[in-house]
Formats: sequence, C-alpha cells, structure tokens
Amino acid sequence: MEESYEAAFRTYLLDREMSESTIRSYLYAARQYFSRYARLCPKNLRDYKIFLIETYRPQTVNLRLRGINCYLESIGKDGWKLSSVRVQQKPFLENVISEADYLYFKNCLKRDHQMYWYFVVRFLTATGARISELVQIKVEHVKIGYLDLYSKGGKLRRIYIPASLRSETLQWLKETGQKSGFLFVNKKGQKITARGIAGQLKHFAVLYDLDPTVVYPHSFRHRFAKSFLDRCNDLSMLADLMGHESIETTRIYLRRTSTEQRAMIDQIVDW
Repeated sequence: MEESYEAAFRTYLLDREMSESTIRSYLYAARQYFSRYARLCPKNLRDYKIFLIETYRPQTVNLRLRGINCYLESIGKDGWKLSSVRVQQKPFLENVISEADYLYFKNCLKRDHQMYWYFVVRFLTATGARISELVQIKVEHVKIGYLDLYSKGGKLRRIYIPASLRSETLQWLKETGQKSGFLFVNKKGQKITARGIAGQLKHFAVLYDLDPTVVYPHSFRHRFAKSFLDRCNDLSMLADLMGHESIETTRIYLRRTSTEQRAMIDQIVDW
C-alpha cells in the first residue's frame, strides 16, 4: 500500500473516532494485503481471505477481514467486501475469574496497599469497562457517577460508576491529593496501556497464587457480566451496559463456565 493511501486510510479511521488499537489493527490488515498483492481486485481479495483462513484462528481472520473491508469502504469499493468466517462458539465460558477469586484478589491488593491496582481491578469489574474505556475515566466522571461514550455510529453508551465504588475512590483521591484528570496514568503521566495492565495483573496473579490464565483485563469485564446476571436476570439491560450492538452477543453470559459445569455435574450426577 502506498504511503499516500495509508495516510488517507488513517485519516478515514480517525474521522470515525475509532480506538487506537482498532486503527493499528486495520492499518496492519491493509499493509499485509498490499505486501502480498500488487493490485487491489476481487480475485486477490479472495486469495487473501484463503491465506488468512489457512494461517490464523477464525477470530483473527475476522479481525483482518474487518480491517480490509473498512479500507474498501474508505475508497468506495463496498461491493468488493469479504464475508466473515463462522466462529464456532463453545457451549461454556473459559478463563473467567470466579467471584471468590476476584474477592480474594482485590482484598490482597488492598491489604498490600497496592491501591492503584486495587482500583484498576475494581473499576474493570464494577463497571464492565473495556481497557480502552477504563483509561478514559477521569476524576470528574467519578464525581458525577458515570462516563458517556459515543460509538462510531453516534450511539451513546453510559458507563455507570456504582455508589460504593464512587465513595471509596473519592476517599482515595482525597488521600492522594488528585483533584482532576485521568485516574489511571503511568509514571510519565500518560494513560496506561492494555499491555502494561495485563503484564502487571499477571505479576500479581503469580504473587497471590492465582491461575494466571483467568487474571487478564477482559476477564474482569466477563466477571461483571456474570455477576450482574446472577443478581439481576435482565439480559437486555446487560447488553446496553456492555455496549453490545446485538443481544445475541450478550447471551454467552447465560452459559456457565467450564468449572461451574463440572462442579454441577459432580454434585448432580450420581447414577
């Protein structure tokens, strides 16, 4: 892809207020295509899709396809868009931190005065925020109790900060002397990255003898959804809170984790 096209595509993505991670992913897909094919045409696009299917997992294939389809949209070639591949859903959730382990984890962080990371984990689990959304939360949002975000289609999503978390956070901010600005920044004053958060969470998982496979940022978003449904069986409301465009995406949280399934089988099946 010529640099001029890449610059134009980047501008197109920025104009649609896509996240930094999405922009990087979509640009990568376009670069990957043009590194393999000298010309943009339906045949080469079909060959690219075959290459993806033979090389990557279905989730990655669909991510690359969304990127190349967005590029096609940006140059007015919507008719050349490629269809996504079907992802076989497992009949259970995997690698979701249990409520007991979450409570143990946050209590360990608090006990050891790791308050910054305590609140990272608390906000992820009590709000259901994605990492890209977590880093946008400011002191001002804590004070009013919510953060409003707008999707690329102009749809509003409100992330609520529960009263108990607000109260605890405001007390922490009072102690640290922070009165405004982003809650979660690194030592340089910049917003922390998903990689930085993930790495630190793995460190604490090992320290506290927790299974590292269930201690990662998105696991706490899953925990929010599972805990919400356990207490309030309103799938439609959860879909809105999670920012899902389709309620079908949210239905996965009606499934039990593989650990929960096994425990139930061990308890019930005696024949």
